[in-house]
Amino acid sequence: MSALVSTPYFGIFLTVFAYWAGVKVQKRTGLVVCNNMLVSICLIIVVLTVFHIPYESYYAGGSVINMFLGPATTCMAVSIYSKLEQLKKNWLPVLVGCLTGAVTSIGSILIMCRLFGLDKATTVSLLPKSVTTPIATAVCEGQGGIVPITVAAVIVTGIGGNLLGPYLIKLFRIKDPVAAGLGLGSASHAIGTAKALEIGETEGAMSSLAIGVCGIITALLALFFDVLL
Repeated sequence: MSALVSTPYFGIFLTVFAYWAGVKVQKRTGLVVCNNMLVSICLIIVVLTVFHIPYESYYAGGSVINMFLGPATTCMAVSIYSKLEQLKKNWLPVLVGCLTGAVTSIGSILIMCRLFGLDKATTVSLLPKSVTTPIATAVCEGQGGIVPITVAAVIVTGIGGNLLGPYLIKLFRIKDPVAAGLGLGSASHAIGTAKALEIGETEGAMSSLAIGVCGIITALLALFFDVLL
């Protein structure tokens, strides 16, 4: 058993199987809480806990899949290119929307961290929660944060946006597909963008664009984290 779980193939197989199971559960139940990402994460945790498998053994294979995060995010440029003309017409709302989203995300986390008395390392780790994982971890490492906390915050934020995003769009009666896409992308990065692509092509393109723009803005704002803290 130890020889099996120590190979990278174990982590790869478990991740792929858990995601496949999550997709099946979501399609079978149709429940919002049975989000495929959430189900797959819970399944992996259960397997590692029940069989007392060290996280390091799982991550030997999980890190291989993690390598594809950057290229997968880059592939979203295809949907952006398909809506290039619409982007040119709405460049100012896109820029203002992404800037507002990034500042609101960082500002709200900063206020809550101060209210709860969290230390600097934890605060820095939580601040980039709304940008995609590669950018968030880079910002965290550059500012002396704790990477596992950042990754967990990014995942929770993404799943939250994926689950609640469509309901918030209906609640606030957002009819403009550009606004809906920018909101999902700026608040919940790639996982929110997956939901935006399900809603519509324009929403998916704008959400994909928001990932990159908000990532750049957050990286620039990270230069001032020391001043804010």
